[in-house]
Amino acid sequence: MRTYRELFRAPEFTPLFVSSALSVAATTVSGLALGTLVHAATGSPLLTALAMFGPSLAQLVGAATLLSAADRIRPRAASTGLALAFALATAVQTVPGLPVWAVFAVLAAEGLVASVGGGVRSGLLNDILTKDGYLLGRSVLNMAVGTLQICGYAVGGLLVVLFAPRGTLFVGALLYLAAAAVSRLGLSDRPPRASGRPTVSATWRVNARLWASAPRRHVYLALWVPNGLVVGCESLFVSYAPDHAGVLFACGALGMLVGDTLAGRFLAPRWRERLAAPLRLLLAVPYLVFFLEPGPIVASAAVALASVGFAAGLLLQERLMRFTPDELSGQALGLHFSGLLALQGVGALLAGTLAELTTPAVAMTVTAAASVAVTLLLAPGLRERPPAVATA
Repeated sequence: MRTYRELFRAPEFTPLFVSSALSVAATTVSGLALGTLVHAATGSPLLTALAMFGPSLAQLVGAATLLSAADRIRPRAASTGLALAFALATAVQTVPGLPVWAVFAVLAAEGLVASVGGGVRSGLLNDILTKDGYLLGRSVLNMAVGTLQICGYAVGGLLVVLFAPRGTLFVGALLYLAAAAVSRLGLSDRPPRASGRPTVSATWRVNARLWASAPRRHVYLALWVPNGLVVGCESLFVSYAPDHAGVLFACGALGMLVGDTLAGRFLAPRWRERLAAPLRLLLAVPYLVFFLEPGPIVASAAVALASVGFAAGLLLQERLMRFTPDELSGQALGLHFSGLLALQGVGALLAGTLAELTTPAVAMTVTAAASVAVTLLLAPGLRERPPAVATA
């Protein structure tokens, strides 16, 4: 599967795409609104960063307890239920006078539930498409993320001005409801990929099996840690440039869109192998310019260039799928997304703490340098070639 036409002709890919796109739009709009709301209430770079990315920390708990559900419940029911849960949580955040601690309690609950969502959607993508179509399908979903984040941050910034943060959160809740409707009406009622009940013990058992493979461990760490640190840089956009944060986020989404388009559609397999390492470094190196506290134009260019490096994650996901058994694909991808989001929360916590002690510019520089160092440390383990067919 090499063309977009073939991809959208695949049964059920279109409703999966639309549902995912609506969820991304909802997350983008409501995330910017919530970050603005918390920043106005507290003035704290740390709390603002955690409001936008901190709920990902709850993914650690979900990955350890709930993740087996990704392969053991019906995908349509899971996709619909998750979107409804997010709609309710976002609607609760629109309540006037809601204290900051209550906002974070709701966000923690969202992060816990979301730990299953990445595995459900990615496992369903793996079911809908053939093995040779996964990379293209994943790249299109990522492209939708980039496009909708560009639009979402721009529109979200406008909505915050026109309707205030709480009105913008209400728009996010409506978008989640639309995503739930598309999932319920557009997806078929597929059976679970694995038998048995989704339990904590089942989650631990499969996670241990996935982690036991050294090549998989290297891929997981490369997917999680450098990315999480760079997202820590992104979590300081509001604190670094309150009046231009939407532009910085949009430029980051544009760079990600460009990278995913090139990697998913135009790079031949041999070039994917050659460019994987440079892309992993590109993800963080441009952020080092923030040490000079650049103005909006230079900062936007650096963010856009760095975000092209997010395509490295797409190539690493393809590598992960090459040596993961089909019956574990949902939980394997769920573990990836839960770990990724959790490390993004850790990155936001670290960057926010550094910004409290120094300045947002210094914190972004230090966090980016740490990402570069981790990428270099992990490089030797990623030179190992995975087996052609996974059996464990």
